[in-house]
Amino acid sequence: MEYLSKQRYDEIVAELRHLTGVVYPKVKEELAEASAQGDRSDNAGYREARRIQGKTISRIRFLQKILEHSRVIDPDVLPKDRVSLLSKVEFTNLSTNTRMNFQIVSPHEMDLEAGKISLKSPIGAALMGKKVGEIAEVRVPSGTLRLRIESITLD
Repeated sequence: MEYLSKQRYDEIVAELRHLTGVVYPKVKEELAEASAQGDRSDNAGYREARRIQGKTISRIRFLQKILEHSRVIDPDVLPKDRVSLLSKVEFTNLSTNTRMNFQIVSPHEMDLEAGKISLKSPIGAALMGKKVGEIAEVRVPSGTLRLRIESITLD
C-alpha cells in the first residue's frame, strides 16, 4: 500500500484519462493506417506504431496499478510534531553545517528539483518519526551523515 497526496493522485488520474481518451485512440488509428499499407515484415511505420502502442499500454497499466494500490492520505491525521509523510523538514548536516529543506513524499511523488524526497530513500527513512532537535544518522556510501532537525511543517 502506497500513500499519495491528493495533488499527486489527481495528476495520475488526469494522465490516465489523457492516455486512455486521447493518446491511445490516436495510436490505434496510426497502427491501423500503417497496417493497411501492406506487408508488415518490411513496414517501418507499422513497427514504430506497435512500439508506441506497447509503450502507451505499459504506461496505462502502470498508472492503473499505482491507483489500485494507493490511498490518498489525509494531512489532518498526520502528526505535526514529528516527521511523517508530507512533512516539510529543515535540517542541518552537522558535518558541513549546511542547511537543507525537503518534503517527505511517497516514491511516486519524488522530485529532487522540487525538494521532494521519498520516505524510502536513505535520508527520508532516517528522518521519519524524528522530532525537532533530534539527530538522524544516515548511512550513505561515503559514510554516515548526522542530520539535526531544525523545523517540521505540514501544509
